[in-house]
Order: sequence, then C-alpha cells, then structure tokens
Amino acid sequence: MLNTLWLLFFVLAAGSGLYQWLVVGNAQIFAQMVQSLFEMAELSVQIMIVLFGTLSLWLGFLRIAEQAGLIEKLARWLSPLFSRLMPEVPAGHPALGLITLNFAANGLGLDNAATPIGLRAMRSLQELNPDPKTATNAQILFLVLNTSSLTLLPISIFMYRLQQGAPDPTLVFLPILLATTASSIAGLLAVALVQRIRLWDPVLLLWFGSTIALLGLFMATLATLTATALNHFSSLLGNLSLLSIIFLFLFMGWRKQVALYDCFIEGAKNGFEVAKDLLPYLLAMLCAIGLLRASGALEIALGGIRWLVDSLGWDNRFVEALPTALMKPFSGGAARALLIETMQHHGVDSFAALLAATFQGSTETTFYVLAVYFGAVGIQRARHAIGCALIADAAGITAAIAVSYWFYG
Repeated sequence: MLNTLWLLFFVLAAGSGLYQWLVVGNAQIFAQMVQSLFEMAELSVQIMIVLFGTLSLWLGFLRIAEQAGLIEKLARWLSPLFSRLMPEVPAGHPALGLITLNFAANGLGLDNAATPIGLRAMRSLQELNPDPKTATNAQILFLVLNTSSLTLLPISIFMYRLQQGAPDPTLVFLPILLATTASSIAGLLAVALVQRIRLWDPVLLLWFGSTIALLGLFMATLATLTATALNHFSSLLGNLSLLSIIFLFLFMGWRKQVALYDCFIEGAKNGFEVAKDLLPYLLAMLCAIGLLRASGALEIALGGIRWLVDSLGWDNRFVEALPTALMKPFSGGAARALLIETMQHHGVDSFAALLAATFQGSTETTFYVLAVYFGAVGIQRARHAIGCALIADAAGITAAIAVSYWFYG
C-alpha cells in the first residue's frame, strides 16, 4: 500500500508540473520542484535530530517507571476493567501487562516506541487464540483502542512544533486530549456493541460513568473560558503534566531503589534504536509531499474541496489541514510529513497547522496498525476490526475540527 501511495504522489506531482508548464505557462515550475526536494531532504534531517533526543528522553523515563513497578501497579489497577472487556484473557496473563505498557507509551504520544510493545502484546494474545487465522474479540478490542490512540501527552507533536519554531509547543495539548478521547470512546462503544460486552456491568458503569462525568465537568469548566484563556490553560496544563510525570517517575524509582541513571540510559538506548530507523521513511514522504505542494497538485485537490465547502456555506479554513486527516488512516509517515509541511507552508501557529496537529494526535494509522499487528501473528480474518476502527477515526476527525474552532476561533 505504501509503495503504491508513494508512487502516486510522484505521478501526481509530475502531471501537475507538466500542466503548470504547458497550460499555465509557468516556466519555473521544475526549478521549484527540484528546490523543494532538497529543502525537504534537509528538513527531514533537522527533524530527526530533535526526534532522536525526544524518543530517547521519554523511553528513558518510561524504563524507570517500568523498573519502579508503576506499570505493574497500573495493570493491577486496570485488571477489573480488562477482565470485563477481555473476559477470555485470564487474570494475571502476561498480555495484560504488555497491553498496559503499550497504552502507557501511546498515552505519552510515543507511537513509534509503542509499536514493538504492541506486537509483543498481540503475540501474547495469540497464544490464547483457538483459531490462529481469525482475530479474537480481545485482539480486536486491543487493535481498535490502538487505532483510536488515546494520547494523554502528545510528546512527538510537541517536538514537531518546537522544531518548527512554535513559541509554545504545548498549545495543542487540550484540543488533542479532547479529540483523542472522543475517538477512543467511539471505538470502544463500537466494539462493545458488536461484541455485546455488558456495558451495564456495575464495574464498567463505574469506570465509564466516572470518566464521562469528569470529562463533562471538565468541558463545562472550559466552556466558561475565553479563547485566550483556553490557550493559556492548555499550555499551563500541558507543561505541568509533563513535569509532574517526570518527577513522579523519578520519585517512584528513587523510592524503589532503582538505579535511576543506569536505568534511564538503558531505556534511552532503545529510543535511539527506534528513532534511527525512521529517517528513510520520513525523508521519502517529506520529499514526495514537498513535490506535490511545489507542483501545485496539492493546491488543485484542496481547491476542489474548498469549492464544495464554500457552496455549502461553511467556513473553509479547516480544508487546509484535511490532507493530514485523510492520510492518517493509511500512513503515519505520510500524515506526519503533511503535518510538518502544513506548519512550514502556513506557519506553525496558523489555524491550519494547529488543526493538523490535532488531527495527528486524535487517531492512529488504522490500516498500517491492522496490517502490522495482525500480520505479525498470521491473522487473516479481521472480522469487525476495520469497521470499528474507522468509526473511531471518523469520531476523532470530527471532534478535532469542532474542538479547534472552539479553541482557536
């Protein structure tokens, strides 16, 4: 799929370049396209330098949390919930700990680091699968929750914004939190309805009722704030959350007599290994998308959508960010490259860039995750996994648009 997508980008760019030259008479179009290739190659290396540090930093802290027993405690705390959502998984099964660790990495926005942990969790769940070629209910729920990507702290997106010169990288914290919550709730409810999970179970009612009540109270409080106050509050809460988690990990590690420095170095080494493999993919996608923008192909496509939105009488500012949303279910690398390109083209704190960042944090790469996670264990029948995951994607995209207009006007 990625091979076809990448080739399609270059074919569209070439076609648009020929159109600009032969029909429009733009003789400089090919020079602009070549210049874009070199600029995107340089940008990909600049981004990777920051990404090396970011992934290494947070995987180092996550390793301390794991050694301090925080992940194990979280797994025990979540066990009453898991036992009802995944009744076929025995209590204390290793898969539950791996699922919790995967959710922790996703919650910190470390999607690249979460993938190898998620693969281990999927293999562990496969050990309980009576039909190795057909996805179990537990595997489908785990996959859909991964594609909905409940991101509590979108570290990677903060890093991209910082690298592009954002004066306040955490400005998108609250919009992403609200959008990804909507995506996760929609995905969970879709799976629950298909699998006939007893949502009226007292424990589930307590969990979900408390979550919805707290979220409602939180949004009611936010509704009393002005747009400027919302932005300040999002920044404050994002920065405080980051620092609080770091100090919590360090305190619990010290309390459990973990060798903090050595443990951090061990985790940080894994971050370097994860990050270094991303450069070729980021380079390929950034160059292809930069070529699309320089050739005018991307603007032609957006122009058609903008015309349709205008004919309906809607505000069309969200259209500039739509490429990130539309690409996210297919390719995380392409969506990431489109986000960065949007920030470069429109400005890091423009409405389009802020909305694109919210899109990026609200959902995951549905078809990529499905192919990798199920392909790794030989599952051929996905059953209702795709449908439920796409429902979560649609909810996340819709919520991202609504929340961004609320926060950024």
